[in-house]
Amino acid sequence: MQSQGLLERGGDESRPATGSFGRERPVLCEWREQYLPVLDSTLAYARRRDYVGPDYGDGLSSRLLQAMPVENRWLNLAVQETVKRAPIDVRPLFRVEERRNYKGAALFTMANLQYHELVGDGVEAAPSLAAFDPLLEADRLADWLVEERITDYSGFCGGHRHPIQHLHTKGVPSDPDIVSTAFAVKALLRMAQFAEREDADLEEETREKYAAYADLARTATEFLVEDLNYREVEDGAKIDYHMNHPEDSYTINAAALGAAMLVDLYEYFGDEDLRERATAILDHVAACQTDRGGWPYRLPADASHLSMDNHHNGFVVEAFQRYRDVVDADRYDETLEDGLEFYRSELFQLDGAPNFDEGSAYPRDIHASTQGILVFTREGDLEFAERILRWTLANMQVDGEQGRFYYRTHRHHTKRVTLMRWCQGWMSYATSSFLRSCSERGAAEPGGSREHERRNRDSSPEA
Repeated sequence: MQSQGLLERGGDESRPATGSFGRERPVLCEWREQYLPVLDSTLAYARRRDYVGPDYGDGLSSRLLQAMPVENRWLNLAVQETVKRAPIDVRPLFRVEERRNYKGAALFTMANLQYHELVGDGVEAAPSLAAFDPLLEADRLADWLVEERITDYSGFCGGHRHPIQHLHTKGVPSDPDIVSTAFAVKALLRMAQFAEREDADLEEETREKYAAYADLARTATEFLVEDLNYREVEDGAKIDYHMNHPEDSYTINAAALGAAMLVDLYEYFGDEDLRERATAILDHVAACQTDRGGWPYRLPADASHLSMDNHHNGFVVEAFQRYRDVVDADRYDETLEDGLEFYRSELFQLDGAPNFDEGSAYPRDIHASTQGILVFTREGDLEFAERILRWTLANMQVDGEQGRFYYRTHRHHTKRVTLMRWCQGWMSYATSSFLRSCSERGAAEPGGSREHERRNRDSSPEA
């Protein structure tokens, strides 16, 4: 499948050589040259489909199930989990409707924006007759995030656009959650930050629009506080994942993402109440860290079939990285050090392959790969981030279709389905973030590498 994006295909697919510090900048240039076509192809796959495709947990969108004369919770669960877990893609059999995912649109917004920044920074020259403008794509998707937000709540929010059957309740498309909301807020703030750059060639009307989007995103604080039940506890504060969350359990990574959203807003607006609430939530998340350094998906740990799985721990680690880079470098230094050690040593192999959790290597999930790329890019460890990226291309990219990725590889088979958000959205966002960091590191003067890493973390977009 041929990409119709900005770049022609080609180039050496072998691993760039690594060496001394003196070779760092040439290696970074090699990586940019090697992986920019991957980003181009990944976005092209999604763009040709208008960012519409199958999604994780979308089984209740089955037209066959919806045609049933009565609704049954157990039948809903059976269909939903069959679609999710079958070794082959059974969505066509169940006639599952495809749609654009809200969080996925946020990821594609940021990936397109970063692609524009990469090309604009002179990493590669665009042909004079480019097939598309990534900045216009980012603009179109940002508009869609605003238009498709969920209303009638205390502030800006979003959620999955398909129903989800939980064990005791059913989530519907009008139910917002903190995870979808946090990434939409991040995308809108990134557009507003870009519009404030002196070198951004935007009309004044467009700049004003993005400033208004940032003001809208700011109201997500009210959603978090009022609708998600922000509450102080002995060792900090807690919030709910979504409106129908069970009262007897707590989803840790969702709280961490909520805190990261407050940090994003604090960086842009500077309101002290944002910093204080983010700190209180992360204080409690830090208190939930296990002796091994990781975090269970939920507390109590037996409230979920997931244990200390890969990408949810990556969310938590990145929230602490974000707080360090924006608010306070020292408050959670031990928490972050232990979390990073657990994340790297127990959730990744030396060759960059992601383990599923602390006890199981399989299935290896592309979401785990992409979150690892984001975490180690933010940490300034571009070598290990590139190792994960290289493993992902070798093991999860569809043969003969650069830029299209499969969902999971099991020990003896591969789940041959391309999920638009889970595969393409995360891969485009992670790859563009990695390349943006390579560009900034490569443009920095030699020497002072610790400062380069800090500058890189402060200026690169977040996951």
